Amino acid sequence: MSQSVCILGVTGSIGRSTLKILEQHPDQYSVFAVTGYSRIKELTEICKQYRPKCVVVPSQKVDELQQYFKAENIQNIEILTDEAGLITVSEHPEVDVVMAAIVGAAGLLPTLAAVKAGKRVLLANKEALVMSGDLMLQAAKEHQALLLPVDSEHNAIFQCLPQNYLQIERHGEPQLGVKQVLLTASGGPFLNHRLDELKNVTPAQACKHPNWSMGRKISVDSATLMNKGLELIEACHLFSIKEQFVTVVVHPQSIIHSMVQYVDGSTLAQMGNPDMCTPIAHALAWPERITTHVPPLDLFVHSQLDFQEPDVVRFPSLRLARNAMKEGGLAPAILNAANEMAVAAFLAERIGFLDIPEVVEHSLNHVQNGSADSIDTILQTDQLARQVASQRIIQLES
Repeated sequence: MSQSVCILGVTGSIGRSTLKILEQHPDQYSVFAVTGYSRIKELTEICKQYRPKCVVVPSQKVDELQQYFKAENIQNIEILTDEAGLITVSEHPEVDVVMAAIVGAAGLLPTLAAVKAGKRVLLANKEALVMSGDLMLQAAKEHQALLLPVDSEHNAIFQCLPQNYLQIERHGEPQLGVKQVLLTASGGPFLNHRLDELKNVTPAQACKHPNWSMGRKISVDSATLMNKGLELIEACHLFSIKEQFVTVVVHPQSIIHSMVQYVDGSTLAQMGNPDMCTPIAHALAWPERITTHVPPLDLFVHSQLDFQEPDVVRFPSLRLARNAMKEGGLAPAILNAANEMAVAAFLAERIGFLDIPEVVEHSLNHVQNGSADSIDTILQTDQLARQVASQRIIQLES
């Protein structure tokens, strides 16, 4: 029986990789809804090829989309707008699977809506879980949603854990013989740069990842190691383990995507070529497996694998994220909001690369932490953290 898929953030790298998988299995999956933000021409091309029933864009982009639709003679696709439209398609009764690939805090409410509607949710938006944490997981439990990780690292951990690991009760301590999780990091484009060299790096340099093709925001996060910090928080929530059981390992080749160590001395690793189609296909079909175009790993080509500890002096974002997870409450939401503002300012060449963690740390020190006991509280704190970060960015500019 064919499954109906909603892709939130279809014009991004994750969205396009998802389409590649669906295209290979047209008898198993169909596209019900797609959403986009600014790349309206690309979104039109996707709509022309896949003919979804619904498309969601910002209200200010509706006229542009309609003009493209008219030029391409695209009809019978319902156009919805803004956050309300995202939520509508995420919880739509005809949708079986939701790919949550909107970058940043904007993906929180649509992802939560999909969870509360009991969907199979493929989680590529790590920020949604970083912000809402226990609330998202509790909603998944209450509404019997299947929340599956798509980030290559968390998908790797999921594959290396016992199959029933997510179904058992876990209270921060590893279970079923698991000792710790080893979360791998490529180290980004500046792995071997000295601290003084990082002061003058440009957005173009920061966005040039050595192994992965990603959007600009996540590429900068990878360069600062904040992406790994957010993934550390995500891993703690997904697998219900305290941060001390998650060790970050720099692995420049990005062949081992993450590992799980067991009490008997075993270490299980998930390996593969760096292509997001593999974890997407795994989450889409789990517990079965489906074919992809990704070639099998050639160990004779990738004959050397290197590992090292992360340098939290040159890359303090990882330290800030770990501390935020340890502190708990609203701290991860503050961290995420401030980082989004700082990265946007860096990409706009308003602040320097080393100013990004400075803005984040300033915000963590100046926004009061508290209990993340409701979505309203989380969203209010998110906005406050953005205001504080914005003020700090203006100070750094002057």
